[in-house]
Amino acid sequence: MDSSETPVVMYFFPFVGGGHQIPMIDIARVFSSHGAKATILTTTPANALRFRSSIRRDQSLNLPITIRVLDLPNDAVSPDSSMSAAPFTDTSVLREPFKLFLAQNPPDCIVIDVFHRWAADVIDGLNIKRVVFNGNGFFSRCVSECIGRYAPHDQLGSDSEPFLVPQIPDRIELTRSQLPPFARNKPGLPDKIGKAEEKAFGVVVNSFYELEPKYVDYFKTVLGKKAWLVGPVSLCNRNNADKTERGQAASVDEQSLRNCLSWLDSKEPNSVVYISFGSLARLPPAQLVEIAHGLEASTHNFIWVVGNIFRCAENEGRVGDDENWVPLGFEERMMEMKRGILIRGWAPQILMLEHGAVGGFMSHCGWNSTLESVTAGVPMMTWPLSAEQFYNEKLITDVLGIGVQVGSKEWVSWNAEREELVGREKVEAVVRRVMGGGEEAEEMRKQARALAEKARRAVEEGGSSYEGVDDLISELKSLRKN
Repeated sequence: MDSSETPVVMYFFPFVGGGHQIPMIDIARVFSSHGAKATILTTTPANALRFRSSIRRDQSLNLPITIRVLDLPNDAVSPDSSMSAAPFTDTSVLREPFKLFLAQNPPDCIVIDVFHRWAADVIDGLNIKRVVFNGNGFFSRCVSECIGRYAPHDQLGSDSEPFLVPQIPDRIELTRSQLPPFARNKPGLPDKIGKAEEKAFGVVVNSFYELEPKYVDYFKTVLGKKAWLVGPVSLCNRNNADKTERGQAASVDEQSLRNCLSWLDSKEPNSVVYISFGSLARLPPAQLVEIAHGLEASTHNFIWVVGNIFRCAENEGRVGDDENWVPLGFEERMMEMKRGILIRGWAPQILMLEHGAVGGFMSHCGWNSTLESVTAGVPMMTWPLSAEQFYNEKLITDVLGIGVQVGSKEWVSWNAEREELVGREKVEAVVRRVMGGGEEAEEMRKQARALAEKARRAVEEGGSSYEGVDDLISELKSLRKN
């Protein structure tokens, strides 16, 4: 058989944290569905368990996809592979087994998460094509690049003074307080990440052209970057089993999940707010109290996904761990009134957002959550916390017109003490604004639904992202002839 006709062999090496691992698994599944022979490299059998079921379902459909667990040395300690593993988690213990496997089984290409900071030198040293995945969209990449190049925030009088991001297609205003520390103090991407990406074959991006066309073009032409659009990759999860188990099994049992979905079935269309701040965020107790009071005062239905909640009487000290808590009696009142449900731990977010009763999403603006809201056609209440989330907020509210800002102004690392407090009045106001059914809300809903339809067309045969996947496969095949 001609070498150009044999399947392209692609490896996918996801990072350990949920925000990066989940889309990378989906990306591997997408390339497999296009005929590439995909292998997901992972750290431990326990880590592989999180996505093994969906891979087995794909295999039952004769898709060429497998999982390979890298063999750690006997005395090695496996890196944290939980859904809340931090971006700075050191995975370099995998260097030698990773290098050995690549040397013995060289692929046509490996798609690697940018947070495996040590891996670029290994891959490049073996002369293997390296495609980078960093988990962001084009808009945030362009904003970050332009802030790094032109440093418009250098001469500001204070961290709260606004500045315009120069040279980009839209008028985007930020403050220094909304920038990550490395961007405030030293322009550009962190050195190790930036240099590794510059030498790569290109980048694969979980986005679609119709979502941010001006920024796709800017990224490729003005910034001169090579990229393939392949998203929204969450749309590869077509059945309820995939949607329920995506990332990991839901924290609620099967019966509780059915009860939750039945509760949603009982609600009017677009009447429920879905609230989740991702796998890393840890809001302080006082902030949780403000959210609880704001939700209650809004009079709208809600599903709130939280970590471990511990009850606390508001002026009577704390009970249990003070990392996450709500006012005493809040949960009972909401359940009695059939107004709200609290889910502790992990929830099947796609399944929730796609339900017709859900009409708004209060979110930290992580890129995965942003895309999942877009594909569901649900307007957003934006509450960025860290990473590139303040940039994503500007895309949602200022460019796309599908969201309203809650009022978060301070970039704080996920594990740092957060002093900023968004009051209950703001929470109540933004819920009423998005869910109230006025002209502004209806226009946002119309825009969101239009983008959802464009997202689905993008991943179908002939769509922009469908062709993006085929373009990378074709380019890899063509390189075999040289």
